[in-house]
Amino acid sequence: MSKDLTSSSIHRQNILNNPYALQEIENATRITGIPFEGKTVVLKEQVAAFFEVTPRTVENYLSRHEEELVRNGYEVIKGNRLKSLKRAIKTSDVPEMIFGNIARTPQLAIFDFRAFLNLAMLMVESERARLLRQIILDIVIDTINQRSGGGTKYINQRDEDFLNSWFEEENYRKEFTDALRDTVDMGKFKYSIYTNKIYVSIFREKAQEYRKVLRLHEKDKVRDTFYAEILDLVASYECGFADVLRRACAEKGRKLTSWEVDALFADFEQQAHWKPLIEKARNKMASRDLAFRDALHKKLSEYVAPLQRDEFERFLGEKSKELADRLEEAKDVMKRLKERE
Repeated sequence: MSKDLTSSSIHRQNILNNPYALQEIENATRITGIPFEGKTVVLKEQVAAFFEVTPRTVENYLSRHEEELVRNGYEVIKGNRLKSLKRAIKTSDVPEMIFGNIARTPQLAIFDFRAFLNLAMLMVESERARLLRQIILDIVIDTINQRSGGGTKYINQRDEDFLNSWFEEENYRKEFTDALRDTVDMGKFKYSIYTNKIYVSIFREKAQEYRKVLRLHEKDKVRDTFYAEILDLVASYECGFADVLRRACAEKGRKLTSWEVDALFADFEQQAHWKPLIEKARNKMASRDLAFRDALHKKLSEYVAPLQRDEFERFLGEKSKELADRLEEAKDVMKRLKERE
């Protein structure tokens, strides 16, 4: 998917909230500035000079995108903080012309590295900004691939909650398929039909549609790519609807027809308690897949939002691991428990 950073606030924020990509971008670009309060900042005039635009151009972007830039590190400082900054400027390599203009100013606008990158992702007049955007995108892709082990198809499995949800869902899946076998008077295609009904109810896509969005191969298992929250909700649907089927079958004293099962499912999915769980699941799937897998679920586009920093740490940070490592740890734990018996 082509990412136009100048027009997508979600793509911009996903980059700016990714601490691992930011560190790599900072290392690669080596943008120098003024050391201040434990970080590096640059002045509006320095920003204009770097991007080869006028200060007025920078001011125009500040006017149009102030809320976003402030959220990402742009600020106007006064008082004692300004005095400290001016002292830092004196010891930094700031042109005399710029320093002379700010020596007596009562307030000063500064950009930290995140705000500087934010402006670069907005600015369309500057060739330097365009080149920097390309570098940013390349580094972000490389960083995610590197930290996820070379690919993002199974980045969901790096979550420490995945393994437990995976095991639990397998158990509830068995309950669901057994209930379909025992209570529904249809051929074997009933398993795929009602599995798809669950998927459509939760994330508006049948299994085949989901495969296309994630570009899965024929042998890839759909559920192996689900995030823990999706697995938990699918398991809840399977467990709950299995119970509905068995109760209805016992009440009628015979197997259920497809018409009866469809009516039961329509009532089941409309139960009010599903709504907040579905809303959360759709947000997680749509937002994570866009940020990590560069995959847009068009039917969930209104649920896409920027990921927060903790989401990147969850799937790319120190706590995230390959599934094989987690399985090995789980095997060791189960072995120790067995030895205690």
